Amino acid sequence: MKQLLILSGKGGTGKTTVASAFIKLADARAYADCDVDAPNLHLVTEWATDPTKRDYYGLPVAKLTPELCTHCDLCRQHCRFGAISDGDQYSVDPYGCEGCGVCAYICPAQAIEMVPAVAGELMLYADEEKVFSTAQLRMGSGTSGLLVTEVKKEMKEVAHGIKPAVEVVYDNSKTAIKTAKDGKPAIEAAHDSKTVTNAASDGKPVIEVDYGSEVAIIDGSPGIGCPVIASLSGVDMVLIVAEPSLSGLSDMERIIRTAEGFDTKIAVCTNKYDMNLEISEKIEQFCEERGLPFAGRIPFDPAAVRAVNNAKTIVDVECPSGTAVTDIFKKTMTLLFD
Repeated sequence: MKQLLILSGKGGTGKTTVASAFIKLADARAYADCDVDAPNLHLVTEWATDPTKRDYYGLPVAKLTPELCTHCDLCRQHCRFGAISDGDQYSVDPYGCEGCGVCAYICPAQAIEMVPAVAGELMLYADEEKVFSTAQLRMGSGTSGLLVTEVKKEMKEVAHGIKPAVEVVYDNSKTAIKTAKDGKPAIEAAHDSKTVTNAASDGKPVIEVDYGSEVAIIDGSPGIGCPVIASLSGVDMVLIVAEPSLSGLSDMERIIRTAEGFDTKIAVCTNKYDMNLEISEKIEQFCEERGLPFAGRIPFDPAAVRAVNNAKTIVDVECPSGTAVTDIFKKTMTLLFD
């Protein structure tokens, strides 16, 4: 199963809007929301069941036992993060503690120990056909990258156990052959956005590939920090959703440079391109100069806002943005499976 990651250099570009549309168009059987600081993909995905939740433990934090403390002050003196305070009794600020363990090492009375700390909550939606993995980082926790890695791990582990509606096999010539569950060939022409077609020399479609069981779609975090680095690890392709503004252009360039450090395909699309045609042109020019595929433009569309406010994707309603993102989806799938 190939992994498609959707990123943006900054927040508010429409990354999750595009990701949710791709999930619907692909009928994806595996997808994840790796924006663990502020996950919101679940708002527009249709799940009738509640998720399975479990605590995620990040780096350990210091715990001080006052009854054992001799008030030697060594822990406070050696804490570089100012997490230990004195007074009537010494105490550790769990939000200030970085888990380095110096205080526990230096304490002559062994009054300090490093204990596991809940850093977030993992949430897994799964049934016999689909899996959706996400998480919520706990306020004050700094282990977002590790939590993202766990989100992707859960998605992949459960996805391997899901039997696809169709099975895609490959012969020696790398031709995709679609078979039904009973093993009989089910070769047919592709007429919708959920399929990719291999064509014979005469141009007639001969084979259909089911994207839903062949691609996992991941909604990443904005920026270029730890959660983005963790999201990029191991993916097959990155689609960057750019915004036609000065900060959007600059941040797009940064995320492209970051993604180029990984062995992955990169493509770019522009959301709300008609809000600033001059910068939209610069985005496309940058892609051309860099040799990056430009997947398309999405217009500013009030109907998109109404759709999202009603917990729908932009391809659930008839609107210009939905039509545009459908074309971008087709181009992206072609690039991904090329």
